[in-house]
Amino acid sequence: MSLDGFIAAPNVDLERPLGDGGERLHYWAFGDGSTPASAADREVAGELFTSTGAFLIGRRTFDVGEGPWGEDGAFGQPCFVLTHRGRELLRRGPTTFTFVTDGIESALAQARAAAGDRDVCVMGGAGIAQQYLAAGLIDELHLHLAPVLLGAGTRLFEPLGAERIELECTRLIASPGATHLRFRVVK
Repeated sequence: MSLDGFIAAPNVDLERPLGDGGERLHYWAFGDGSTPASAADREVAGELFTSTGAFLIGRRTFDVGEGPWGEDGAFGQPCFVLTHRGRELLRRGPTTFTFVTDGIESALAQARAAAGDRDVCVMGGAGIAQQYLAAGLIDELHLHLAPVLLGAGTRLFEPLGAERIELECTRLIASPGATHLRFRVVK
């Protein structure tokens, strides 16, 4: 996320999904093409994939990422895509994409069953993260703040509604590529 709260740049082009400055938000995990990600950033990314047994993603995130993720699907775990447009199960190497059309609770139940005793991660986009937060179904937030101001795009925490969500910071790791924050959602 940018320091001004955006998780996607404006006007994302599905033919060039990481254009328009949005790729800057991911330098911490992948490097910038000339400088690799730092050891601290690689450790944070590695922990995410080691602890996660299934991912929840929105249809737009899937549509934007499908090409860049390549033939192995990038996640290596089951992914459940929340969508209004159904589609058959898609396999990309070790990654499966199941398209769920009957709501966030159904997607979460399927992801929990697939994850076993590991975590379920809501990867993106903003719309599904907002739905899970509003429904009280998020236990922890992991935010990766990139040192950039995008000025426009898709905000993660807008609109959430009038209900205040209390957070407790449980971890902070600073690197040149990002400030990694972990919060427990106080229930």
